[in-house]
Amino acid sequence: MFFGLCNSPATFQIFMNDIFQIIITEEAILIYMDDILIFSDNLEDLCHKTNRVLNVLQENDLFLKPEKCIFKVQEVEFLGMIIRPDNIHMDPIKLAGIQQWPEPHTIKQLRSFLGFCNFYRRFIPNYSSIAYPLNELTCTNEPWKWNELWANAFATLKDLFSSQLALLIPDKTKPFILETDASKVASGAVLYQANLNGDLQPYGFISEAFGPAQQ
Repeated sequence: MFFGLCNSPATFQIFMNDIFQIIITEEAILIYMDDILIFSDNLEDLCHKTNRVLNVLQENDLFLKPEKCIFKVQEVEFLGMIIRPDNIHMDPIKLAGIQQWPEPHTIKQLRSFLGFCNFYRRFIPNYSSIAYPLNELTCTNEPWKWNELWANAFATLKDLFSSQLALLIPDKTKPFILETDASKVASGAVLYQANLNGDLQPYGFISEAFGPAQQ
């Protein structure tokens, strides 16, 4: 794979999806570029799946660096998430400075903050409604003027991210509960399932801002 070509990442992702197609279809692994996550309910099956993945890599002349590999663990960082047997958390290292994030003074600074927020938005209830005034501010050509509305939205998002909400890893054999809501500017939903203690825990939040015609 050549470095620097604009389509190299997409081409490599397609290649990885192709060579691991059977294992992906069996829902045994997740792949993003050169990051491979292998998961299972028991150690014996995990070892079997790991051997299959290693065989595919060997057959396609792909190599691993041992120092970058982690095997047989119950907690792992993957694509900015901390994955545990029953739930998924945002990476606390990436959240460490969220409360100290200064109020933006330019559109560029605001977009940087919103870029961080969008990455983890599935952890935040009613994200689109809360972030709506901030997203609107990035689209204006008016001179920058930070007011209380934007300051409140900014502070609310920081507080929500600092709460470090955990998302449930669902059991597909059990029922789900879908809860929906809408405001004047956005719609939202959350998918719940009972955890091992019988308490409802979110599997994920989704929300979308309305366009002018929808409002």
